[in-house]
Amino acid sequence: MKYALITFGCKVNQYESSAVGTALREAGFEPCGSPEDADIVIINSCSVTENGDKKARRAVRAAKRGGAITVLTGCYPQAFPEEAAACGADIVCGTASRAKIPGLIREYLERGSAHADLTLPREYEELPCAVTDDRTRAFIKIEDGCDRYCSYCVIPYTRGRVRSRPLPAIAEEARLCAENGHKEVVLVGINLSRYGSDTGCGLADAVSAASEPAGIVRVRLSSLEPELIDEETAERLAACPKLCPHFHLSLQSGCDSTLKRMNRHYDTAEYMRMTERLRARFPDCAITTDIMVGFAGETDEEFAESLRFAETAGFARIHVFTYSIRKGTAAEKRTDHIPEAVRAERYAAMSATADRVYERFLRENTGRIFDILIQKRTSPDYAAGLAPNYLPVRIYGSEAKRHDIVRVRITGAGDGFCTGEEIKGQA
Repeated sequence: MKYALITFGCKVNQYESSAVGTALREAGFEPCGSPEDADIVIINSCSVTENGDKKARRAVRAAKRGGAITVLTGCYPQAFPEEAAACGADIVCGTASRAKIPGLIREYLERGSAHADLTLPREYEELPCAVTDDRTRAFIKIEDGCDRYCSYCVIPYTRGRVRSRPLPAIAEEARLCAENGHKEVVLVGINLSRYGSDTGCGLADAVSAASEPAGIVRVRLSSLEPELIDEETAERLAACPKLCPHFHLSLQSGCDSTLKRMNRHYDTAEYMRMTERLRARFPDCAITTDIMVGFAGETDEEFAESLRFAETAGFARIHVFTYSIRKGTAAEKRTDHIPEAVRAERYAAMSATADRVYERFLRENTGRIFDILIQKRTSPDYAAGLAPNYLPVRIYGSEAKRHDIVRVRITGAGDGFCTGEEIKGQA
């Protein structure tokens, strides 16, 4: 039978979908590029926003109309099991049963029904290796769960407490990635900064484990919670030579009073100390972030404060998003939610700042020399790739292929990317 995977949400979900695909192939199912042609459609849901839940329900309905067996998995059924069960999927399982999906499908085929346990996971679920050819930079999941309980976020209720993957398993998957031709791996997790808090090791240990194979040239970290990168952690990370000098530290707001309402565990002064700590050890590193606008109770003055912080903190890039009320969170109960029109205005204003910040980052890198990992060739005229600091570069006149690493001098800044010229004979 043929299967198709539909994935919504974060890098962790993308990794887990790849792992489910591996498990299905090992069980004898055949991958199919189009859900319309599949006998089985697996929808891996994201429940960060209500809109994510709607997307999952629409995908289930579309698959059912096509006559496919439907599997709904991920954070949505874990957060809202009754609601998810009512959307019509044939098999519903949450965030602790992904490795069991092939067996659940077999059970459904034999009995006409299948049951998955929706109890929150207590142990790290080791999945089949998720190494695939569809990404130049391979994802390696090293952590699951979150214990921060930000007031706007439902994820601690969908993923459970922090659970860390054993170091030997990280090293082994990195080895398989290298064998598959990958030169860069990206370590992902729900709360990556908390890696090892349950096992007595730390994030630098995971970076070292992923760095073990000689074929792995770069290790990159996904999104980090800023208050958890202390002096010792920063020092140990700096001792990892393959670690990319790019840190995505989720800010959420540049206003202390808003951060407090969000139940974030730092203020802006602490956040800046964190960036200084990293910049002292990783000169010219790129620090990127997320900023939310329109959170409950955010006044005009608080938004202006957040806007100023975004402009002056020295970010390389800012991902801007608008707060949306999430059922089941502490913030849902607030009575001071911001009108949608005001949220839209603030999104536009913060996005304009984000555009200026990014343009500045691109210009500042002009004239520098980087080793660029080629990701794709969408045009015969240039090769496109990433610098270690996450700078996107187009190299005109280069014959470099996907997975190649070439030395490049940055010659200019374009519309969302830099241009460069290859320095022949060096990498």
